[in-house]
Amino acid sequence: KVGLFYSFTVMVRCAGITIYYCATLVLKLWCIHFLFPIYVHNPHLDALKDDILYHFSLGTGSHNLPAMFGDVKFVCVGGSPWRMKSFTEFIAAELAMEDPKSEYPNICAGTDRYAMYKVGPVLSVSHGMGIPSIAIMLHELIKLLHHAHCTDVTIIRIGTSGGIGLEPGTVVVTKQSVDATFQPKFEQVILGKTVVRSTDLDQSLAQELLQCSKRLNQFETVIGNTMCTLDFYEGQARLDGAFCSYTEADKQEYLLKAKEAEVCNIEMESSVFAAMCKLSGLRAAVVCVTLLDRLKGDQLSSSHEVLNNYQLRPQKLVGSYIKQSLAFFLYNTQNTSYL
Repeated sequence: KVGLFYSFTVMVRCAGITIYYCATLVLKLWCIHFLFPIYVHNPHLDALKDDILYHFSLGTGSHNLPAMFGDVKFVCVGGSPWRMKSFTEFIAAELAMEDPKSEYPNICAGTDRYAMYKVGPVLSVSHGMGIPSIAIMLHELIKLLHHAHCTDVTIIRIGTSGGIGLEPGTVVVTKQSVDATFQPKFEQVILGKTVVRSTDLDQSLAQELLQCSKRLNQFETVIGNTMCTLDFYEGQARLDGAFCSYTEADKQEYLLKAKEAEVCNIEMESSVFAAMCKLSGLRAAVVCVTLLDRLKGDQLSSSHEVLNNYQLRPQKLVGSYIKQSLAFFLYNTQNTSYL
């Protein structure tokens, strides 16, 4: 009797554990599909009969946004239209979804402000240079994803940067975006008042990208803080602009202070990108390659071939991550289809 009772107890416990893990997996998959919408925090949008995304040449009245973009799970943004078209061709080959030699139409062909391309669940968008340009793009991109009823979207900025104490070609996955005073914040003046927003990025996503790079084992990748500036020249302590009121020693002192603050690289978009993605509930990361070590100089002297090779590195890393993520999702979907 004791033996039978013990066997029955073990069976019940095993069944309970199995049910628990199955239920947990189903819940996770359900959450992925339904519980992570894109948030817009603007009550005035509800009063709009047609929301015109002017800089994309798209709108809720003129286009069926859910049909066009409802399946988007990954958005990759970068400064150059050429770079984002190149990424589209690369990801098409990586995912083997479409012929990479195909002509990919620019969805924003009605405007010359931004370029947008789509391959399967991956959207590729250019954002121009600097905080104002990427901020305008993000406002309309976030509204586009919201109107298209997209869920569980991951957005990654891929770009170039200047490194601090790193070998050129090193890829930096941003831990936190800081301003030119090394503070993790984004400040914006709204109605004459300064509004401060957090620049936190998804740390688990950063770690996943780092591990993905280790598996690729093709180039050095690090995680560190990224300094976001308002300018390419004086704002980044360069000595080669049209104006300069400081010395080489001043520059070195400033950059070494940045290094002490765990700043690995410098660019001009990450702060507003992090702030707006956090507000909208988007899982976000910044992946930039360093084109030079700013402690050793200001101008890019590497050949075009070398620089082009460097610029492909964020694409390779992010492309590999997307391929891995989609394969993992499909595997889990197929293995839970019987539940």
